[in-house]
Amino acid sequence: MKSSIKNIFGNLKLLLLAIVLISVGSILLLLEHDLSFQKTDNLIQQKQIVRNLAKLDKSDIDLALIQFNGQSVKLHQEIDKLKTLYKYNITDQYILNNKNDYMKDINTLSTLIDTFNNDAQHYYSDILKYKKIKRPKAEEEAYKQLHASLANVITHIDHMLLKNIKYDEEKFYLLKTAVIVISTIIIFLSLWYRRRLTQIYRDIEYLFQLDKDKKGYEIFSLEAGAIALRMNRKAVVTENPDMLDKVTGINNHKGMLNSYAHKKGLRESNFTSVTVLEIDNFSKTNRPYPQDTTQAILKKIAYTISLHEQPVDVIARTDYNQFTVILSRPTKEQTFKDADLIRQSISELKFNIPNIGPVQITVTGGHIVKPSNTSLEEAIKQAKEILNYAKSTGTNKIFQTRDMANRELK
Repeated sequence: MKSSIKNIFGNLKLLLLAIVLISVGSILLLLEHDLSFQKTDNLIQQKQIVRNLAKLDKSDIDLALIQFNGQSVKLHQEIDKLKTLYKYNITDQYILNNKNDYMKDINTLSTLIDTFNNDAQHYYSDILKYKKIKRPKAEEEAYKQLHASLANVITHIDHMLLKNIKYDEEKFYLLKTAVIVISTIIIFLSLWYRRRLTQIYRDIEYLFQLDKDKKGYEIFSLEAGAIALRMNRKAVVTENPDMLDKVTGINNHKGMLNSYAHKKGLRESNFTSVTVLEIDNFSKTNRPYPQDTTQAILKKIAYTISLHEQPVDVIARTDYNQFTVILSRPTKEQTFKDADLIRQSISELKFNIPNIGPVQITVTGGHIVKPSNTSLEEAIKQAKEILNYAKSTGTNKIFQTRDMANRELK
C-alpha cells in the first residue's frame, strides 16, 4: 500500500510540534528544579538566623534587641517565601501530591519560630535588660528554654531538608523515566520519518529521471505515483500499441485490463465504479453514417470522456459502440455523479452530417459500484445487464443498481 505525502508531512508537523512542547516542558522543569535549590537555601538561611539569634552579644543589650527584632521579622518573611515558591512547584503539587504534608511542615515551622522568638524576646529583654536584681537561676532557665526552642527549630528544618531531598529523588526518577521513554520515541520516530523522507526524495528523483537505471523502481508515495502515471501516459501509448483502440487512441479491452491492474494501488482508499456507455442508435448492424463520420463521432466521444479522466481512472473502447469507464472517487455518490456528467457532456455534442443535417449524439449507460471481492470482468457483466435494462426504457440516461432493484419491485 502506497503512503500519502500529505499524511506523512501532516504527522511530521505534529511530531515537530510535540518536540517543541516537550522542549518547553523541559525548560519549565529545569526552572522548577531551581525552586528546590531556592527552598534548600531558604531553610539553611533560617537555620543560620536562629543560631545567630541564640548567641547575640550580651554586652550591649539594646543593640542585641535591635538585631533580634530585625532578624525575627526576616524569619517570617522567609517562611512566606517558602509558601510562594511552592505555588510554582507543579510537580510536587499535582504529581507527587504532597501539598498537605508540605504545608503542614511550614505551619509547624512557623509555630516553632514563634515560640523561639518569644523565648528569645523573654531572655534578652525581660531577663537581661530589665532585671533589677541578679537572678542567675531565672536567667539559666530562660537560657535553657531558648536553646530548647532553637533545637526544635533546627531539628524541624533538618527534617524538612531531608523531605526535600526525598521529593527531589522521586522527581528525579519520574523525570528519568519520562526522558528515557520520550527520547526513545523521538529517536524512533525521527529515524522512521527520515527513512520516509528519503523514500519521498527518491520518488522525486525518479520523476526527474536522474537515474536512468531505475526501470524496476517501485514508487513509494501516492502523489508521486499519480504524477508518474500522467508523465508516462504517452510513453505507455507508444510502447504498447496493441493495447490501444486504433480508431480513438484510447485503451482497448486488453489495454483496459492492463491499466486497471497498473493503477490498482492508487485506488485503495476510494470507491471504484464501472460504467458501460453505449452510443444510442449506433451499432454494427445499424450504421446510419459514412465510415469517416462514424470514426469522427467515436473519436469525439473518446476525447470527451478523456476530459473527465483523472490519473486513477481508466477509459476504454470495448466494443463497436461501447465505452467502459472505470472511475475512482471518495464516495459512491461521486462516482455516479461524474459518470452522469460524462453522459451530459456527450449529449451536448452535435455533428453536421452531409445529406442528413445536424445530429445530436447521446449515450445510455449501466453503472455499478464494484465491490472489492468482485472481479472487473464480473463488474462489467453486471453493468451491461443494467445497460440493457436502461435501453429498454429509453435513451440518453444512466441507470444504476438501485434502478434494477426498482424494476424487480414493479
